[in-house]
Amino acid sequence: MQKKTLYDGKVLSLSIYDLNIKREKIKREIIEHKGIAAILAFEGNNILLVKQYRYPFGEILEIPAGIIESNESPKSCAKRELIEETGYEAITMSKLFKYNPSVGHSTETVHCFIVNNIKKIPNFKINEKEINSVIKVNYKKLLKMIKDEKITDSKTICAILYYSMFK
Repeated sequence: MQKKTLYDGKVLSLSIYDLNIKREKIKREIIEHKGIAAILAFEGNNILLVKQYRYPFGEILEIPAGIIESNESPKSCAKRELIEETGYEAITMSKLFKYNPSVGHSTETVHCFIVNNIKKIPNFKINEKEINSVIKVNYKKLLKMIKDEKITDSKTICAILYYSMFK
């Protein structure tokens, strides 16, 4: 196997791999990604969502999430991102599941966590350059928003549907 990096950016890299699979020479273009942690945070029957501008799709409603930094565990990342994006702190947090959203062309893994006990941090100011607003949406309404395609973010859809299946 040979690897050639074509682009090495802050969030991701793009590499071409020359491989032999079943004695056949093939090339694969792979997006190298550190992975993210995402948080399904409940306050009663409501779930915390953030509204962010996501080019090229515009404003998107999604669960809080962020890139796992070097030497950071997925759980530590989830705790940090929940605070940074919502101004809420997780009192208890547990792993929900993990998945790979783009097998075949990306190394990204999404680690999903669930929080049922949160605490608002007094006087916390959200970075408005990143987050437009924090919204609390009723669990059943969120399911309807997914069905009606008002929520299109894969980590949000996967987390809420996984939770719905296994709660």
